[in-house]
Amino acid sequence: MAVIIAAVVAVAGVALLFADPLVELERLWSRREEYSHGYLIPFISLFLLWQKRYDLARTELKGSWLGAGVLLFGLAMYVMGDLGTLYVIEQYAFVVVLFGLAWAVAGTRAMRFLWIPIAFLIFMVPLPPFLYNNLSQQLQLISSELGVLVIRLFGISVFLEGNVIDLGVYKLQVVEACNGLRYLFPLMSFGFLAAYMFNAPLWQRAVVFLSTMPITVLMNSFRIGVIGVLVDNFGIEHAEGFLHTFEGWIIFMACVGILLLEMLLLMRLSGEKRPFREVFGLDIPEAPAGGGSALPRRLSPPFAAGVVLVVATAAGSLFLEERPEIIPERAELDGFSMTLGPWEGRRDTIEDIYLEALDHPDYIIADYRKGSEWVNFYVAYYPSQRSGAAAHSPRSCIPGGGWEISDLERRRLEDVRFDGEPLEVNRLQIEKGQYKQLVYYWFKQRDRRLTNEYLVKWFLFWDALTRNRTDGALIRLTTVVEPGEDWARADQRLVEFASQLPGRIADHVPD
Repeated sequence: MAVIIAAVVAVAGVALLFADPLVELERLWSRREEYSHGYLIPFISLFLLWQKRYDLARTELKGSWLGAGVLLFGLAMYVMGDLGTLYVIEQYAFVVVLFGLAWAVAGTRAMRFLWIPIAFLIFMVPLPPFLYNNLSQQLQLISSELGVLVIRLFGISVFLEGNVIDLGVYKLQVVEACNGLRYLFPLMSFGFLAAYMFNAPLWQRAVVFLSTMPITVLMNSFRIGVIGVLVDNFGIEHAEGFLHTFEGWIIFMACVGILLLEMLLLMRLSGEKRPFREVFGLDIPEAPAGGGSALPRRLSPPFAAGVVLVVATAAGSLFLEERPEIIPERAELDGFSMTLGPWEGRRDTIEDIYLEALDHPDYIIADYRKGSEWVNFYVAYYPSQRSGAAAHSPRSCIPGGGWEISDLERRRLEDVRFDGEPLEVNRLQIEKGQYKQLVYYWFKQRDRRLTNEYLVKWFLFWDALTRNRTDGALIRLTTVVEPGEDWARADQRLVEFASQLPGRIADHVPD
């Protein structure tokens, strides 16, 4: 009875702690197609546990202090995520807490039946935004290049600039929705599950799981190539609407088929003679002969300590002062001045397909001119980055337009001072054929101006924890380097423009 009461208390404590992060996780599954498979993950995990029920019943549960240590670490992650109002930390903490609690309850011997079903839950949690954004950009470029190779195999003339496929009559933009992550994350989940059920040597299981990545990239590229061929022959409607989505489902099912075929091939190469059904291990376990009986359970010290840790953390969370995130008052960027000293601006807009990927609530993009010179000014502002929305680094996005970064450095602009300090920027020289542009960019994160993307993530967490703020912005200046013009003149132009920003931008991007 004591064990049952302790288990119920532990489950209630975990549910109380992680209610909000899990609700936010479900919202993410419903909004983002690449994570929509998350709805299935908990049920699959429960099925894997159910498969091991007889093994667990016959295994003595001794508890483990190592598990209690992992549980403590997971609860500390939760507290840091809660204080920092960052859901992604709390969501990863949920899996760690479950793992630690199970280990503390069951002990090391029984964990051999439990660790895979619990670890499988990691596939329902999203990647941290900065990892997702970088991976997305790289996959877009790779898929574009391989997709063009497929198109050329059909004798079609095609030109590629970054992730823009130019067919002459039509241009296909390989945007974030076509990066392959909508296949990769579900296929990795399936690959992990297939490798677990595959009764084969460890190296073969590893091959099955790791192969999900190249399979996804190649098949997504093939899909892009086929869409290009269909568009060239039958029109742009083959890149839009229901048909486009249906093609995606066909490719995903083909990925699953290739994975199963790979397992069958590995069986044959290793001389395995059993039927595939037996080797795959998708079975319903039978009750042991004679009925068997479960071993008696007792409340071990590590189990009791784990319950106390969960209850103490849950109770403490109730008494913590409510910390609603602070969203500073500011003027919207659509009111930003179109006159900056001698520079006169004209607003532009970003297409909806790109806005969906950038996911920023407020932005400005405008061309400012002074005589024959011009500078493109772009600011993307995020009032909150708690749920994962964050600025995309130009270093990752620029190659998507077909531009090559020929030089990258950090530079201090002594003639541009914010709050008395010289402005430090990332300086990029980019080229596309004979065309050249110069780019300055930096991140405005609360009262800091940063150029290092990793420091941006650190201070996002630190300021969320200590100041309860996660607002921030990306600021980017771009100018064309005309034929015959040297880079130094383009630098001078951007510095002259940047010198107009102190005192102007603070109302829109607050400290």
